[in-house]
Amino acid sequence: MCGIVAYIGKKKAYPIILEGLKRLEYRGYDSAGIALLNGKMEVLKKKGKVSELEKHASENLKNFDYTMGIGHTRWATHGIPNDVNAHPHVSNSGDIAIIHNGIIENYDSIKKALVERGHTFHSETDTEVLAHLIEEIQRTEKQPLEESVRLALKKCIGAYAIVVMDKNNPEKLVGAKLSSPLVLGIGEDEFFLASDASPIIKYTNRVIYLNDGEIVTINRNKGYSIKNLSNETQNPEVSQLDLKLDEIEKGGYDHFMLKEIFQQPVTVAESMKGRINSQEGWAILGGMKPNIARIAKSKRIVLTACGTSWHSAMIGEYLLEDLARIPTEVEYASEFRYRNPVIKENDFIVALSQSGETADTLAAIKMAKNKGAYVYGIVNVIGSSIARETDSGSYIHAGPEIGVASTKAFTSQSTILALMALYLGHHKGLIEETYFRKLLAELESVPTKIARILAKDDHIKYIAGEIRNASNALYLGRGYNFPVALEGALKLKEISYIHAEGYPAAEMKHGPIALIDMYMPVIVLATNKSAYEKVVSNIQEVKARKGIVIAIVTEGDEIIKEIADFIIEIPEIEEPLTPLLSVIPLQLLAYHIAVMRGCHVDQPRNLAKSVTVE
Repeated sequence: MCGIVAYIGKKKAYPIILEGLKRLEYRGYDSAGIALLNGKMEVLKKKGKVSELEKHASENLKNFDYTMGIGHTRWATHGIPNDVNAHPHVSNSGDIAIIHNGIIENYDSIKKALVERGHTFHSETDTEVLAHLIEEIQRTEKQPLEESVRLALKKCIGAYAIVVMDKNNPEKLVGAKLSSPLVLGIGEDEFFLASDASPIIKYTNRVIYLNDGEIVTINRNKGYSIKNLSNETQNPEVSQLDLKLDEIEKGGYDHFMLKEIFQQPVTVAESMKGRINSQEGWAILGGMKPNIARIAKSKRIVLTACGTSWHSAMIGEYLLEDLARIPTEVEYASEFRYRNPVIKENDFIVALSQSGETADTLAAIKMAKNKGAYVYGIVNVIGSSIARETDSGSYIHAGPEIGVASTKAFTSQSTILALMALYLGHHKGLIEETYFRKLLAELESVPTKIARILAKDDHIKYIAGEIRNASNALYLGRGYNFPVALEGALKLKEISYIHAEGYPAAEMKHGPIALIDMYMPVIVLATNKSAYEKVVSNIQEVKARKGIVIAIVTEGDEIIKEIADFIIEIPEIEEPLTPLLSVIPLQLLAYHIAVMRGCHVDQPRNLAKSVTVE
C-alpha cells in the first residue's frame, strides 16, 4: 500500500526514481508524484498511473540533471485521489517536501494548532500536516532537519514510513519508520530509500531494513547514520539481498499474475526444500525445531491472517486438527486484536502474511506476545516486520509476488502448514508410520501434479470464455475444499469484479440456492473422497434449478462428468493435500475471465498488495 522511493548520489535522480515507481506499481495506488532537488525544488504530481506522471514530467520538467529526489505512489486514505492530495507534500514555505506511507491518527489536532500559528494547508491529507510540523519545529527550535523530524514524530500517533527532503539542506535525506516498511539501499557513493527492495536491486544488493522507531539520516558526502526516537545511535546489520532482477520482471508472460500461477511447480518445491524427505521419513521446520516440545504441548493453536492468507490459515486448521490433534482456531487479524481474546501462555499463535508487513496482523502479533503466547510467523518477504517481530518462523520462499491477487504465496503457505501439521503429528506419535510416509511422498509429488494441471490451461480458458459475462458466481466445497472455495471466489472478485461467494456445499440449501438460475455459474470442488456422494447431490440440486456447473474433479471421474456442464480434472492425491491442486484451476479461471473482461489483472482497482494501514 503506497510506494516510496528516494535517491541521493551522483547519477540523475529522475530516471532512477521513475523506474522505481514503476516497480512499485504492484503495491496498489491511485496517484503518483516526484520531488527533485538541485539548488531548487521541483514537485510534480498527477492523479492516475505512473505513466501519467511521466507524461506530465516530460511536458513540464525543464531540467533532468537533479541528483537527489523522492517519489511516491499513493493509495488514498485522507482525501480523494487527485493531483492536490497526491504526494509529495510540501511545508508552509515550500522548502520541505515529504512522502509518507501510513496514517497520522492525531493529524487533525496538530493541524488546528498549526493553523493558529499561521499555516495554510492545500490538501486534505494527514501527510501535509507532518511536513508543516517538521518545518515549524525547525523554525521555532532552530534544529537541524533530522532532529526536527525526530521531534515531530514524537508528537505523532499512528504509522509511517517517510522520507523528507529540505531545499536548505541539499546534501541530506531523512527517512523514518514505524509499522510501515522502509529499506535503505547502500550503493557506491549513492543511497536509496524504498518501501521494498524492488527499486533498489538494479543498483545494489546491500540493504538495511529499518526497525520501528528508527530514523536514518543520509548525507551525500558523509554516508548514513541511524538513531531511534530516543536519539540513541543504532548500528544495524547490513544484509545482502537474495533477489534477482529477472524475478521482478514478467519474463515473457502477459501479466505477473499469469507468471506467478505458472511458477507454482517451482515455488511449492522451493517451500519444501530441505524440510522433507519421504525416503528417510521425516518432515521438519527449522523455526519450530528448537521449541518443538513446547509447541507440541500447546493446548490451542490460533492462526491469524487477512485475505488470501486467512484462507491458507483455514486449510491449516483442517490439517493441524486432523494430523496433530491440537484444537485450532482461525482468526481475522483485524478482529482478533480488538475483541479482547483469551490468550494464554500455552497457546501457539501462528501469523501468516505474504508481505510480512500487514498492519492488522502485526498488531495481533504484538498483542499475543504481550499476553505471553509463543508467536510463529509464516511470511514470504525476508527481513519483513513480521519476520522480525515473531519469536520464530518459516519463510515460504515463493520469491517476489508482484500481482496484487495472491496465487503462489497461497500454495506455498499451505505447503508450510502441511509440513507443520506433519511435523507436529509425527513428533506426537499420532500418525501411523506408513500413512506418514505416504503423505510425505504425496507432498513431494505436488509440484509435478501442479504442472499437469497447468497443461490444461487452454481448456480452462475455454470455460472462462463461456461464463465471462456472468454477474455473480457461487463456489462450493466441503472439508479441505471449503477454504479453496472461499479463495476461488476471492480471486474472481479481486480481478474480474464479478460478485462471487464461497460456501460449504452443505450450506447451499440454507440460503444461496435462492440465487441459482440459468445465468448463475456454480463452481463445485468435487474431489473429496470423504463426502463425494454428498457433493454429487449438491450438483444435482444446482442442475435441477438450471444452474451452470463447473466441477473440479479427480482424474477419471465419470459420474460428475455426466451431469456437470464443464469439468476440470486434477490428479488424484491424498485428501489433506487436495487444496494444493484444486486451487490451481480456480486461479486460472479467474485470470482468464478478468483478461477477457478487459480488467487490469495485476493492479485491480481499489486494492493494494501490502495493506500497511489499519
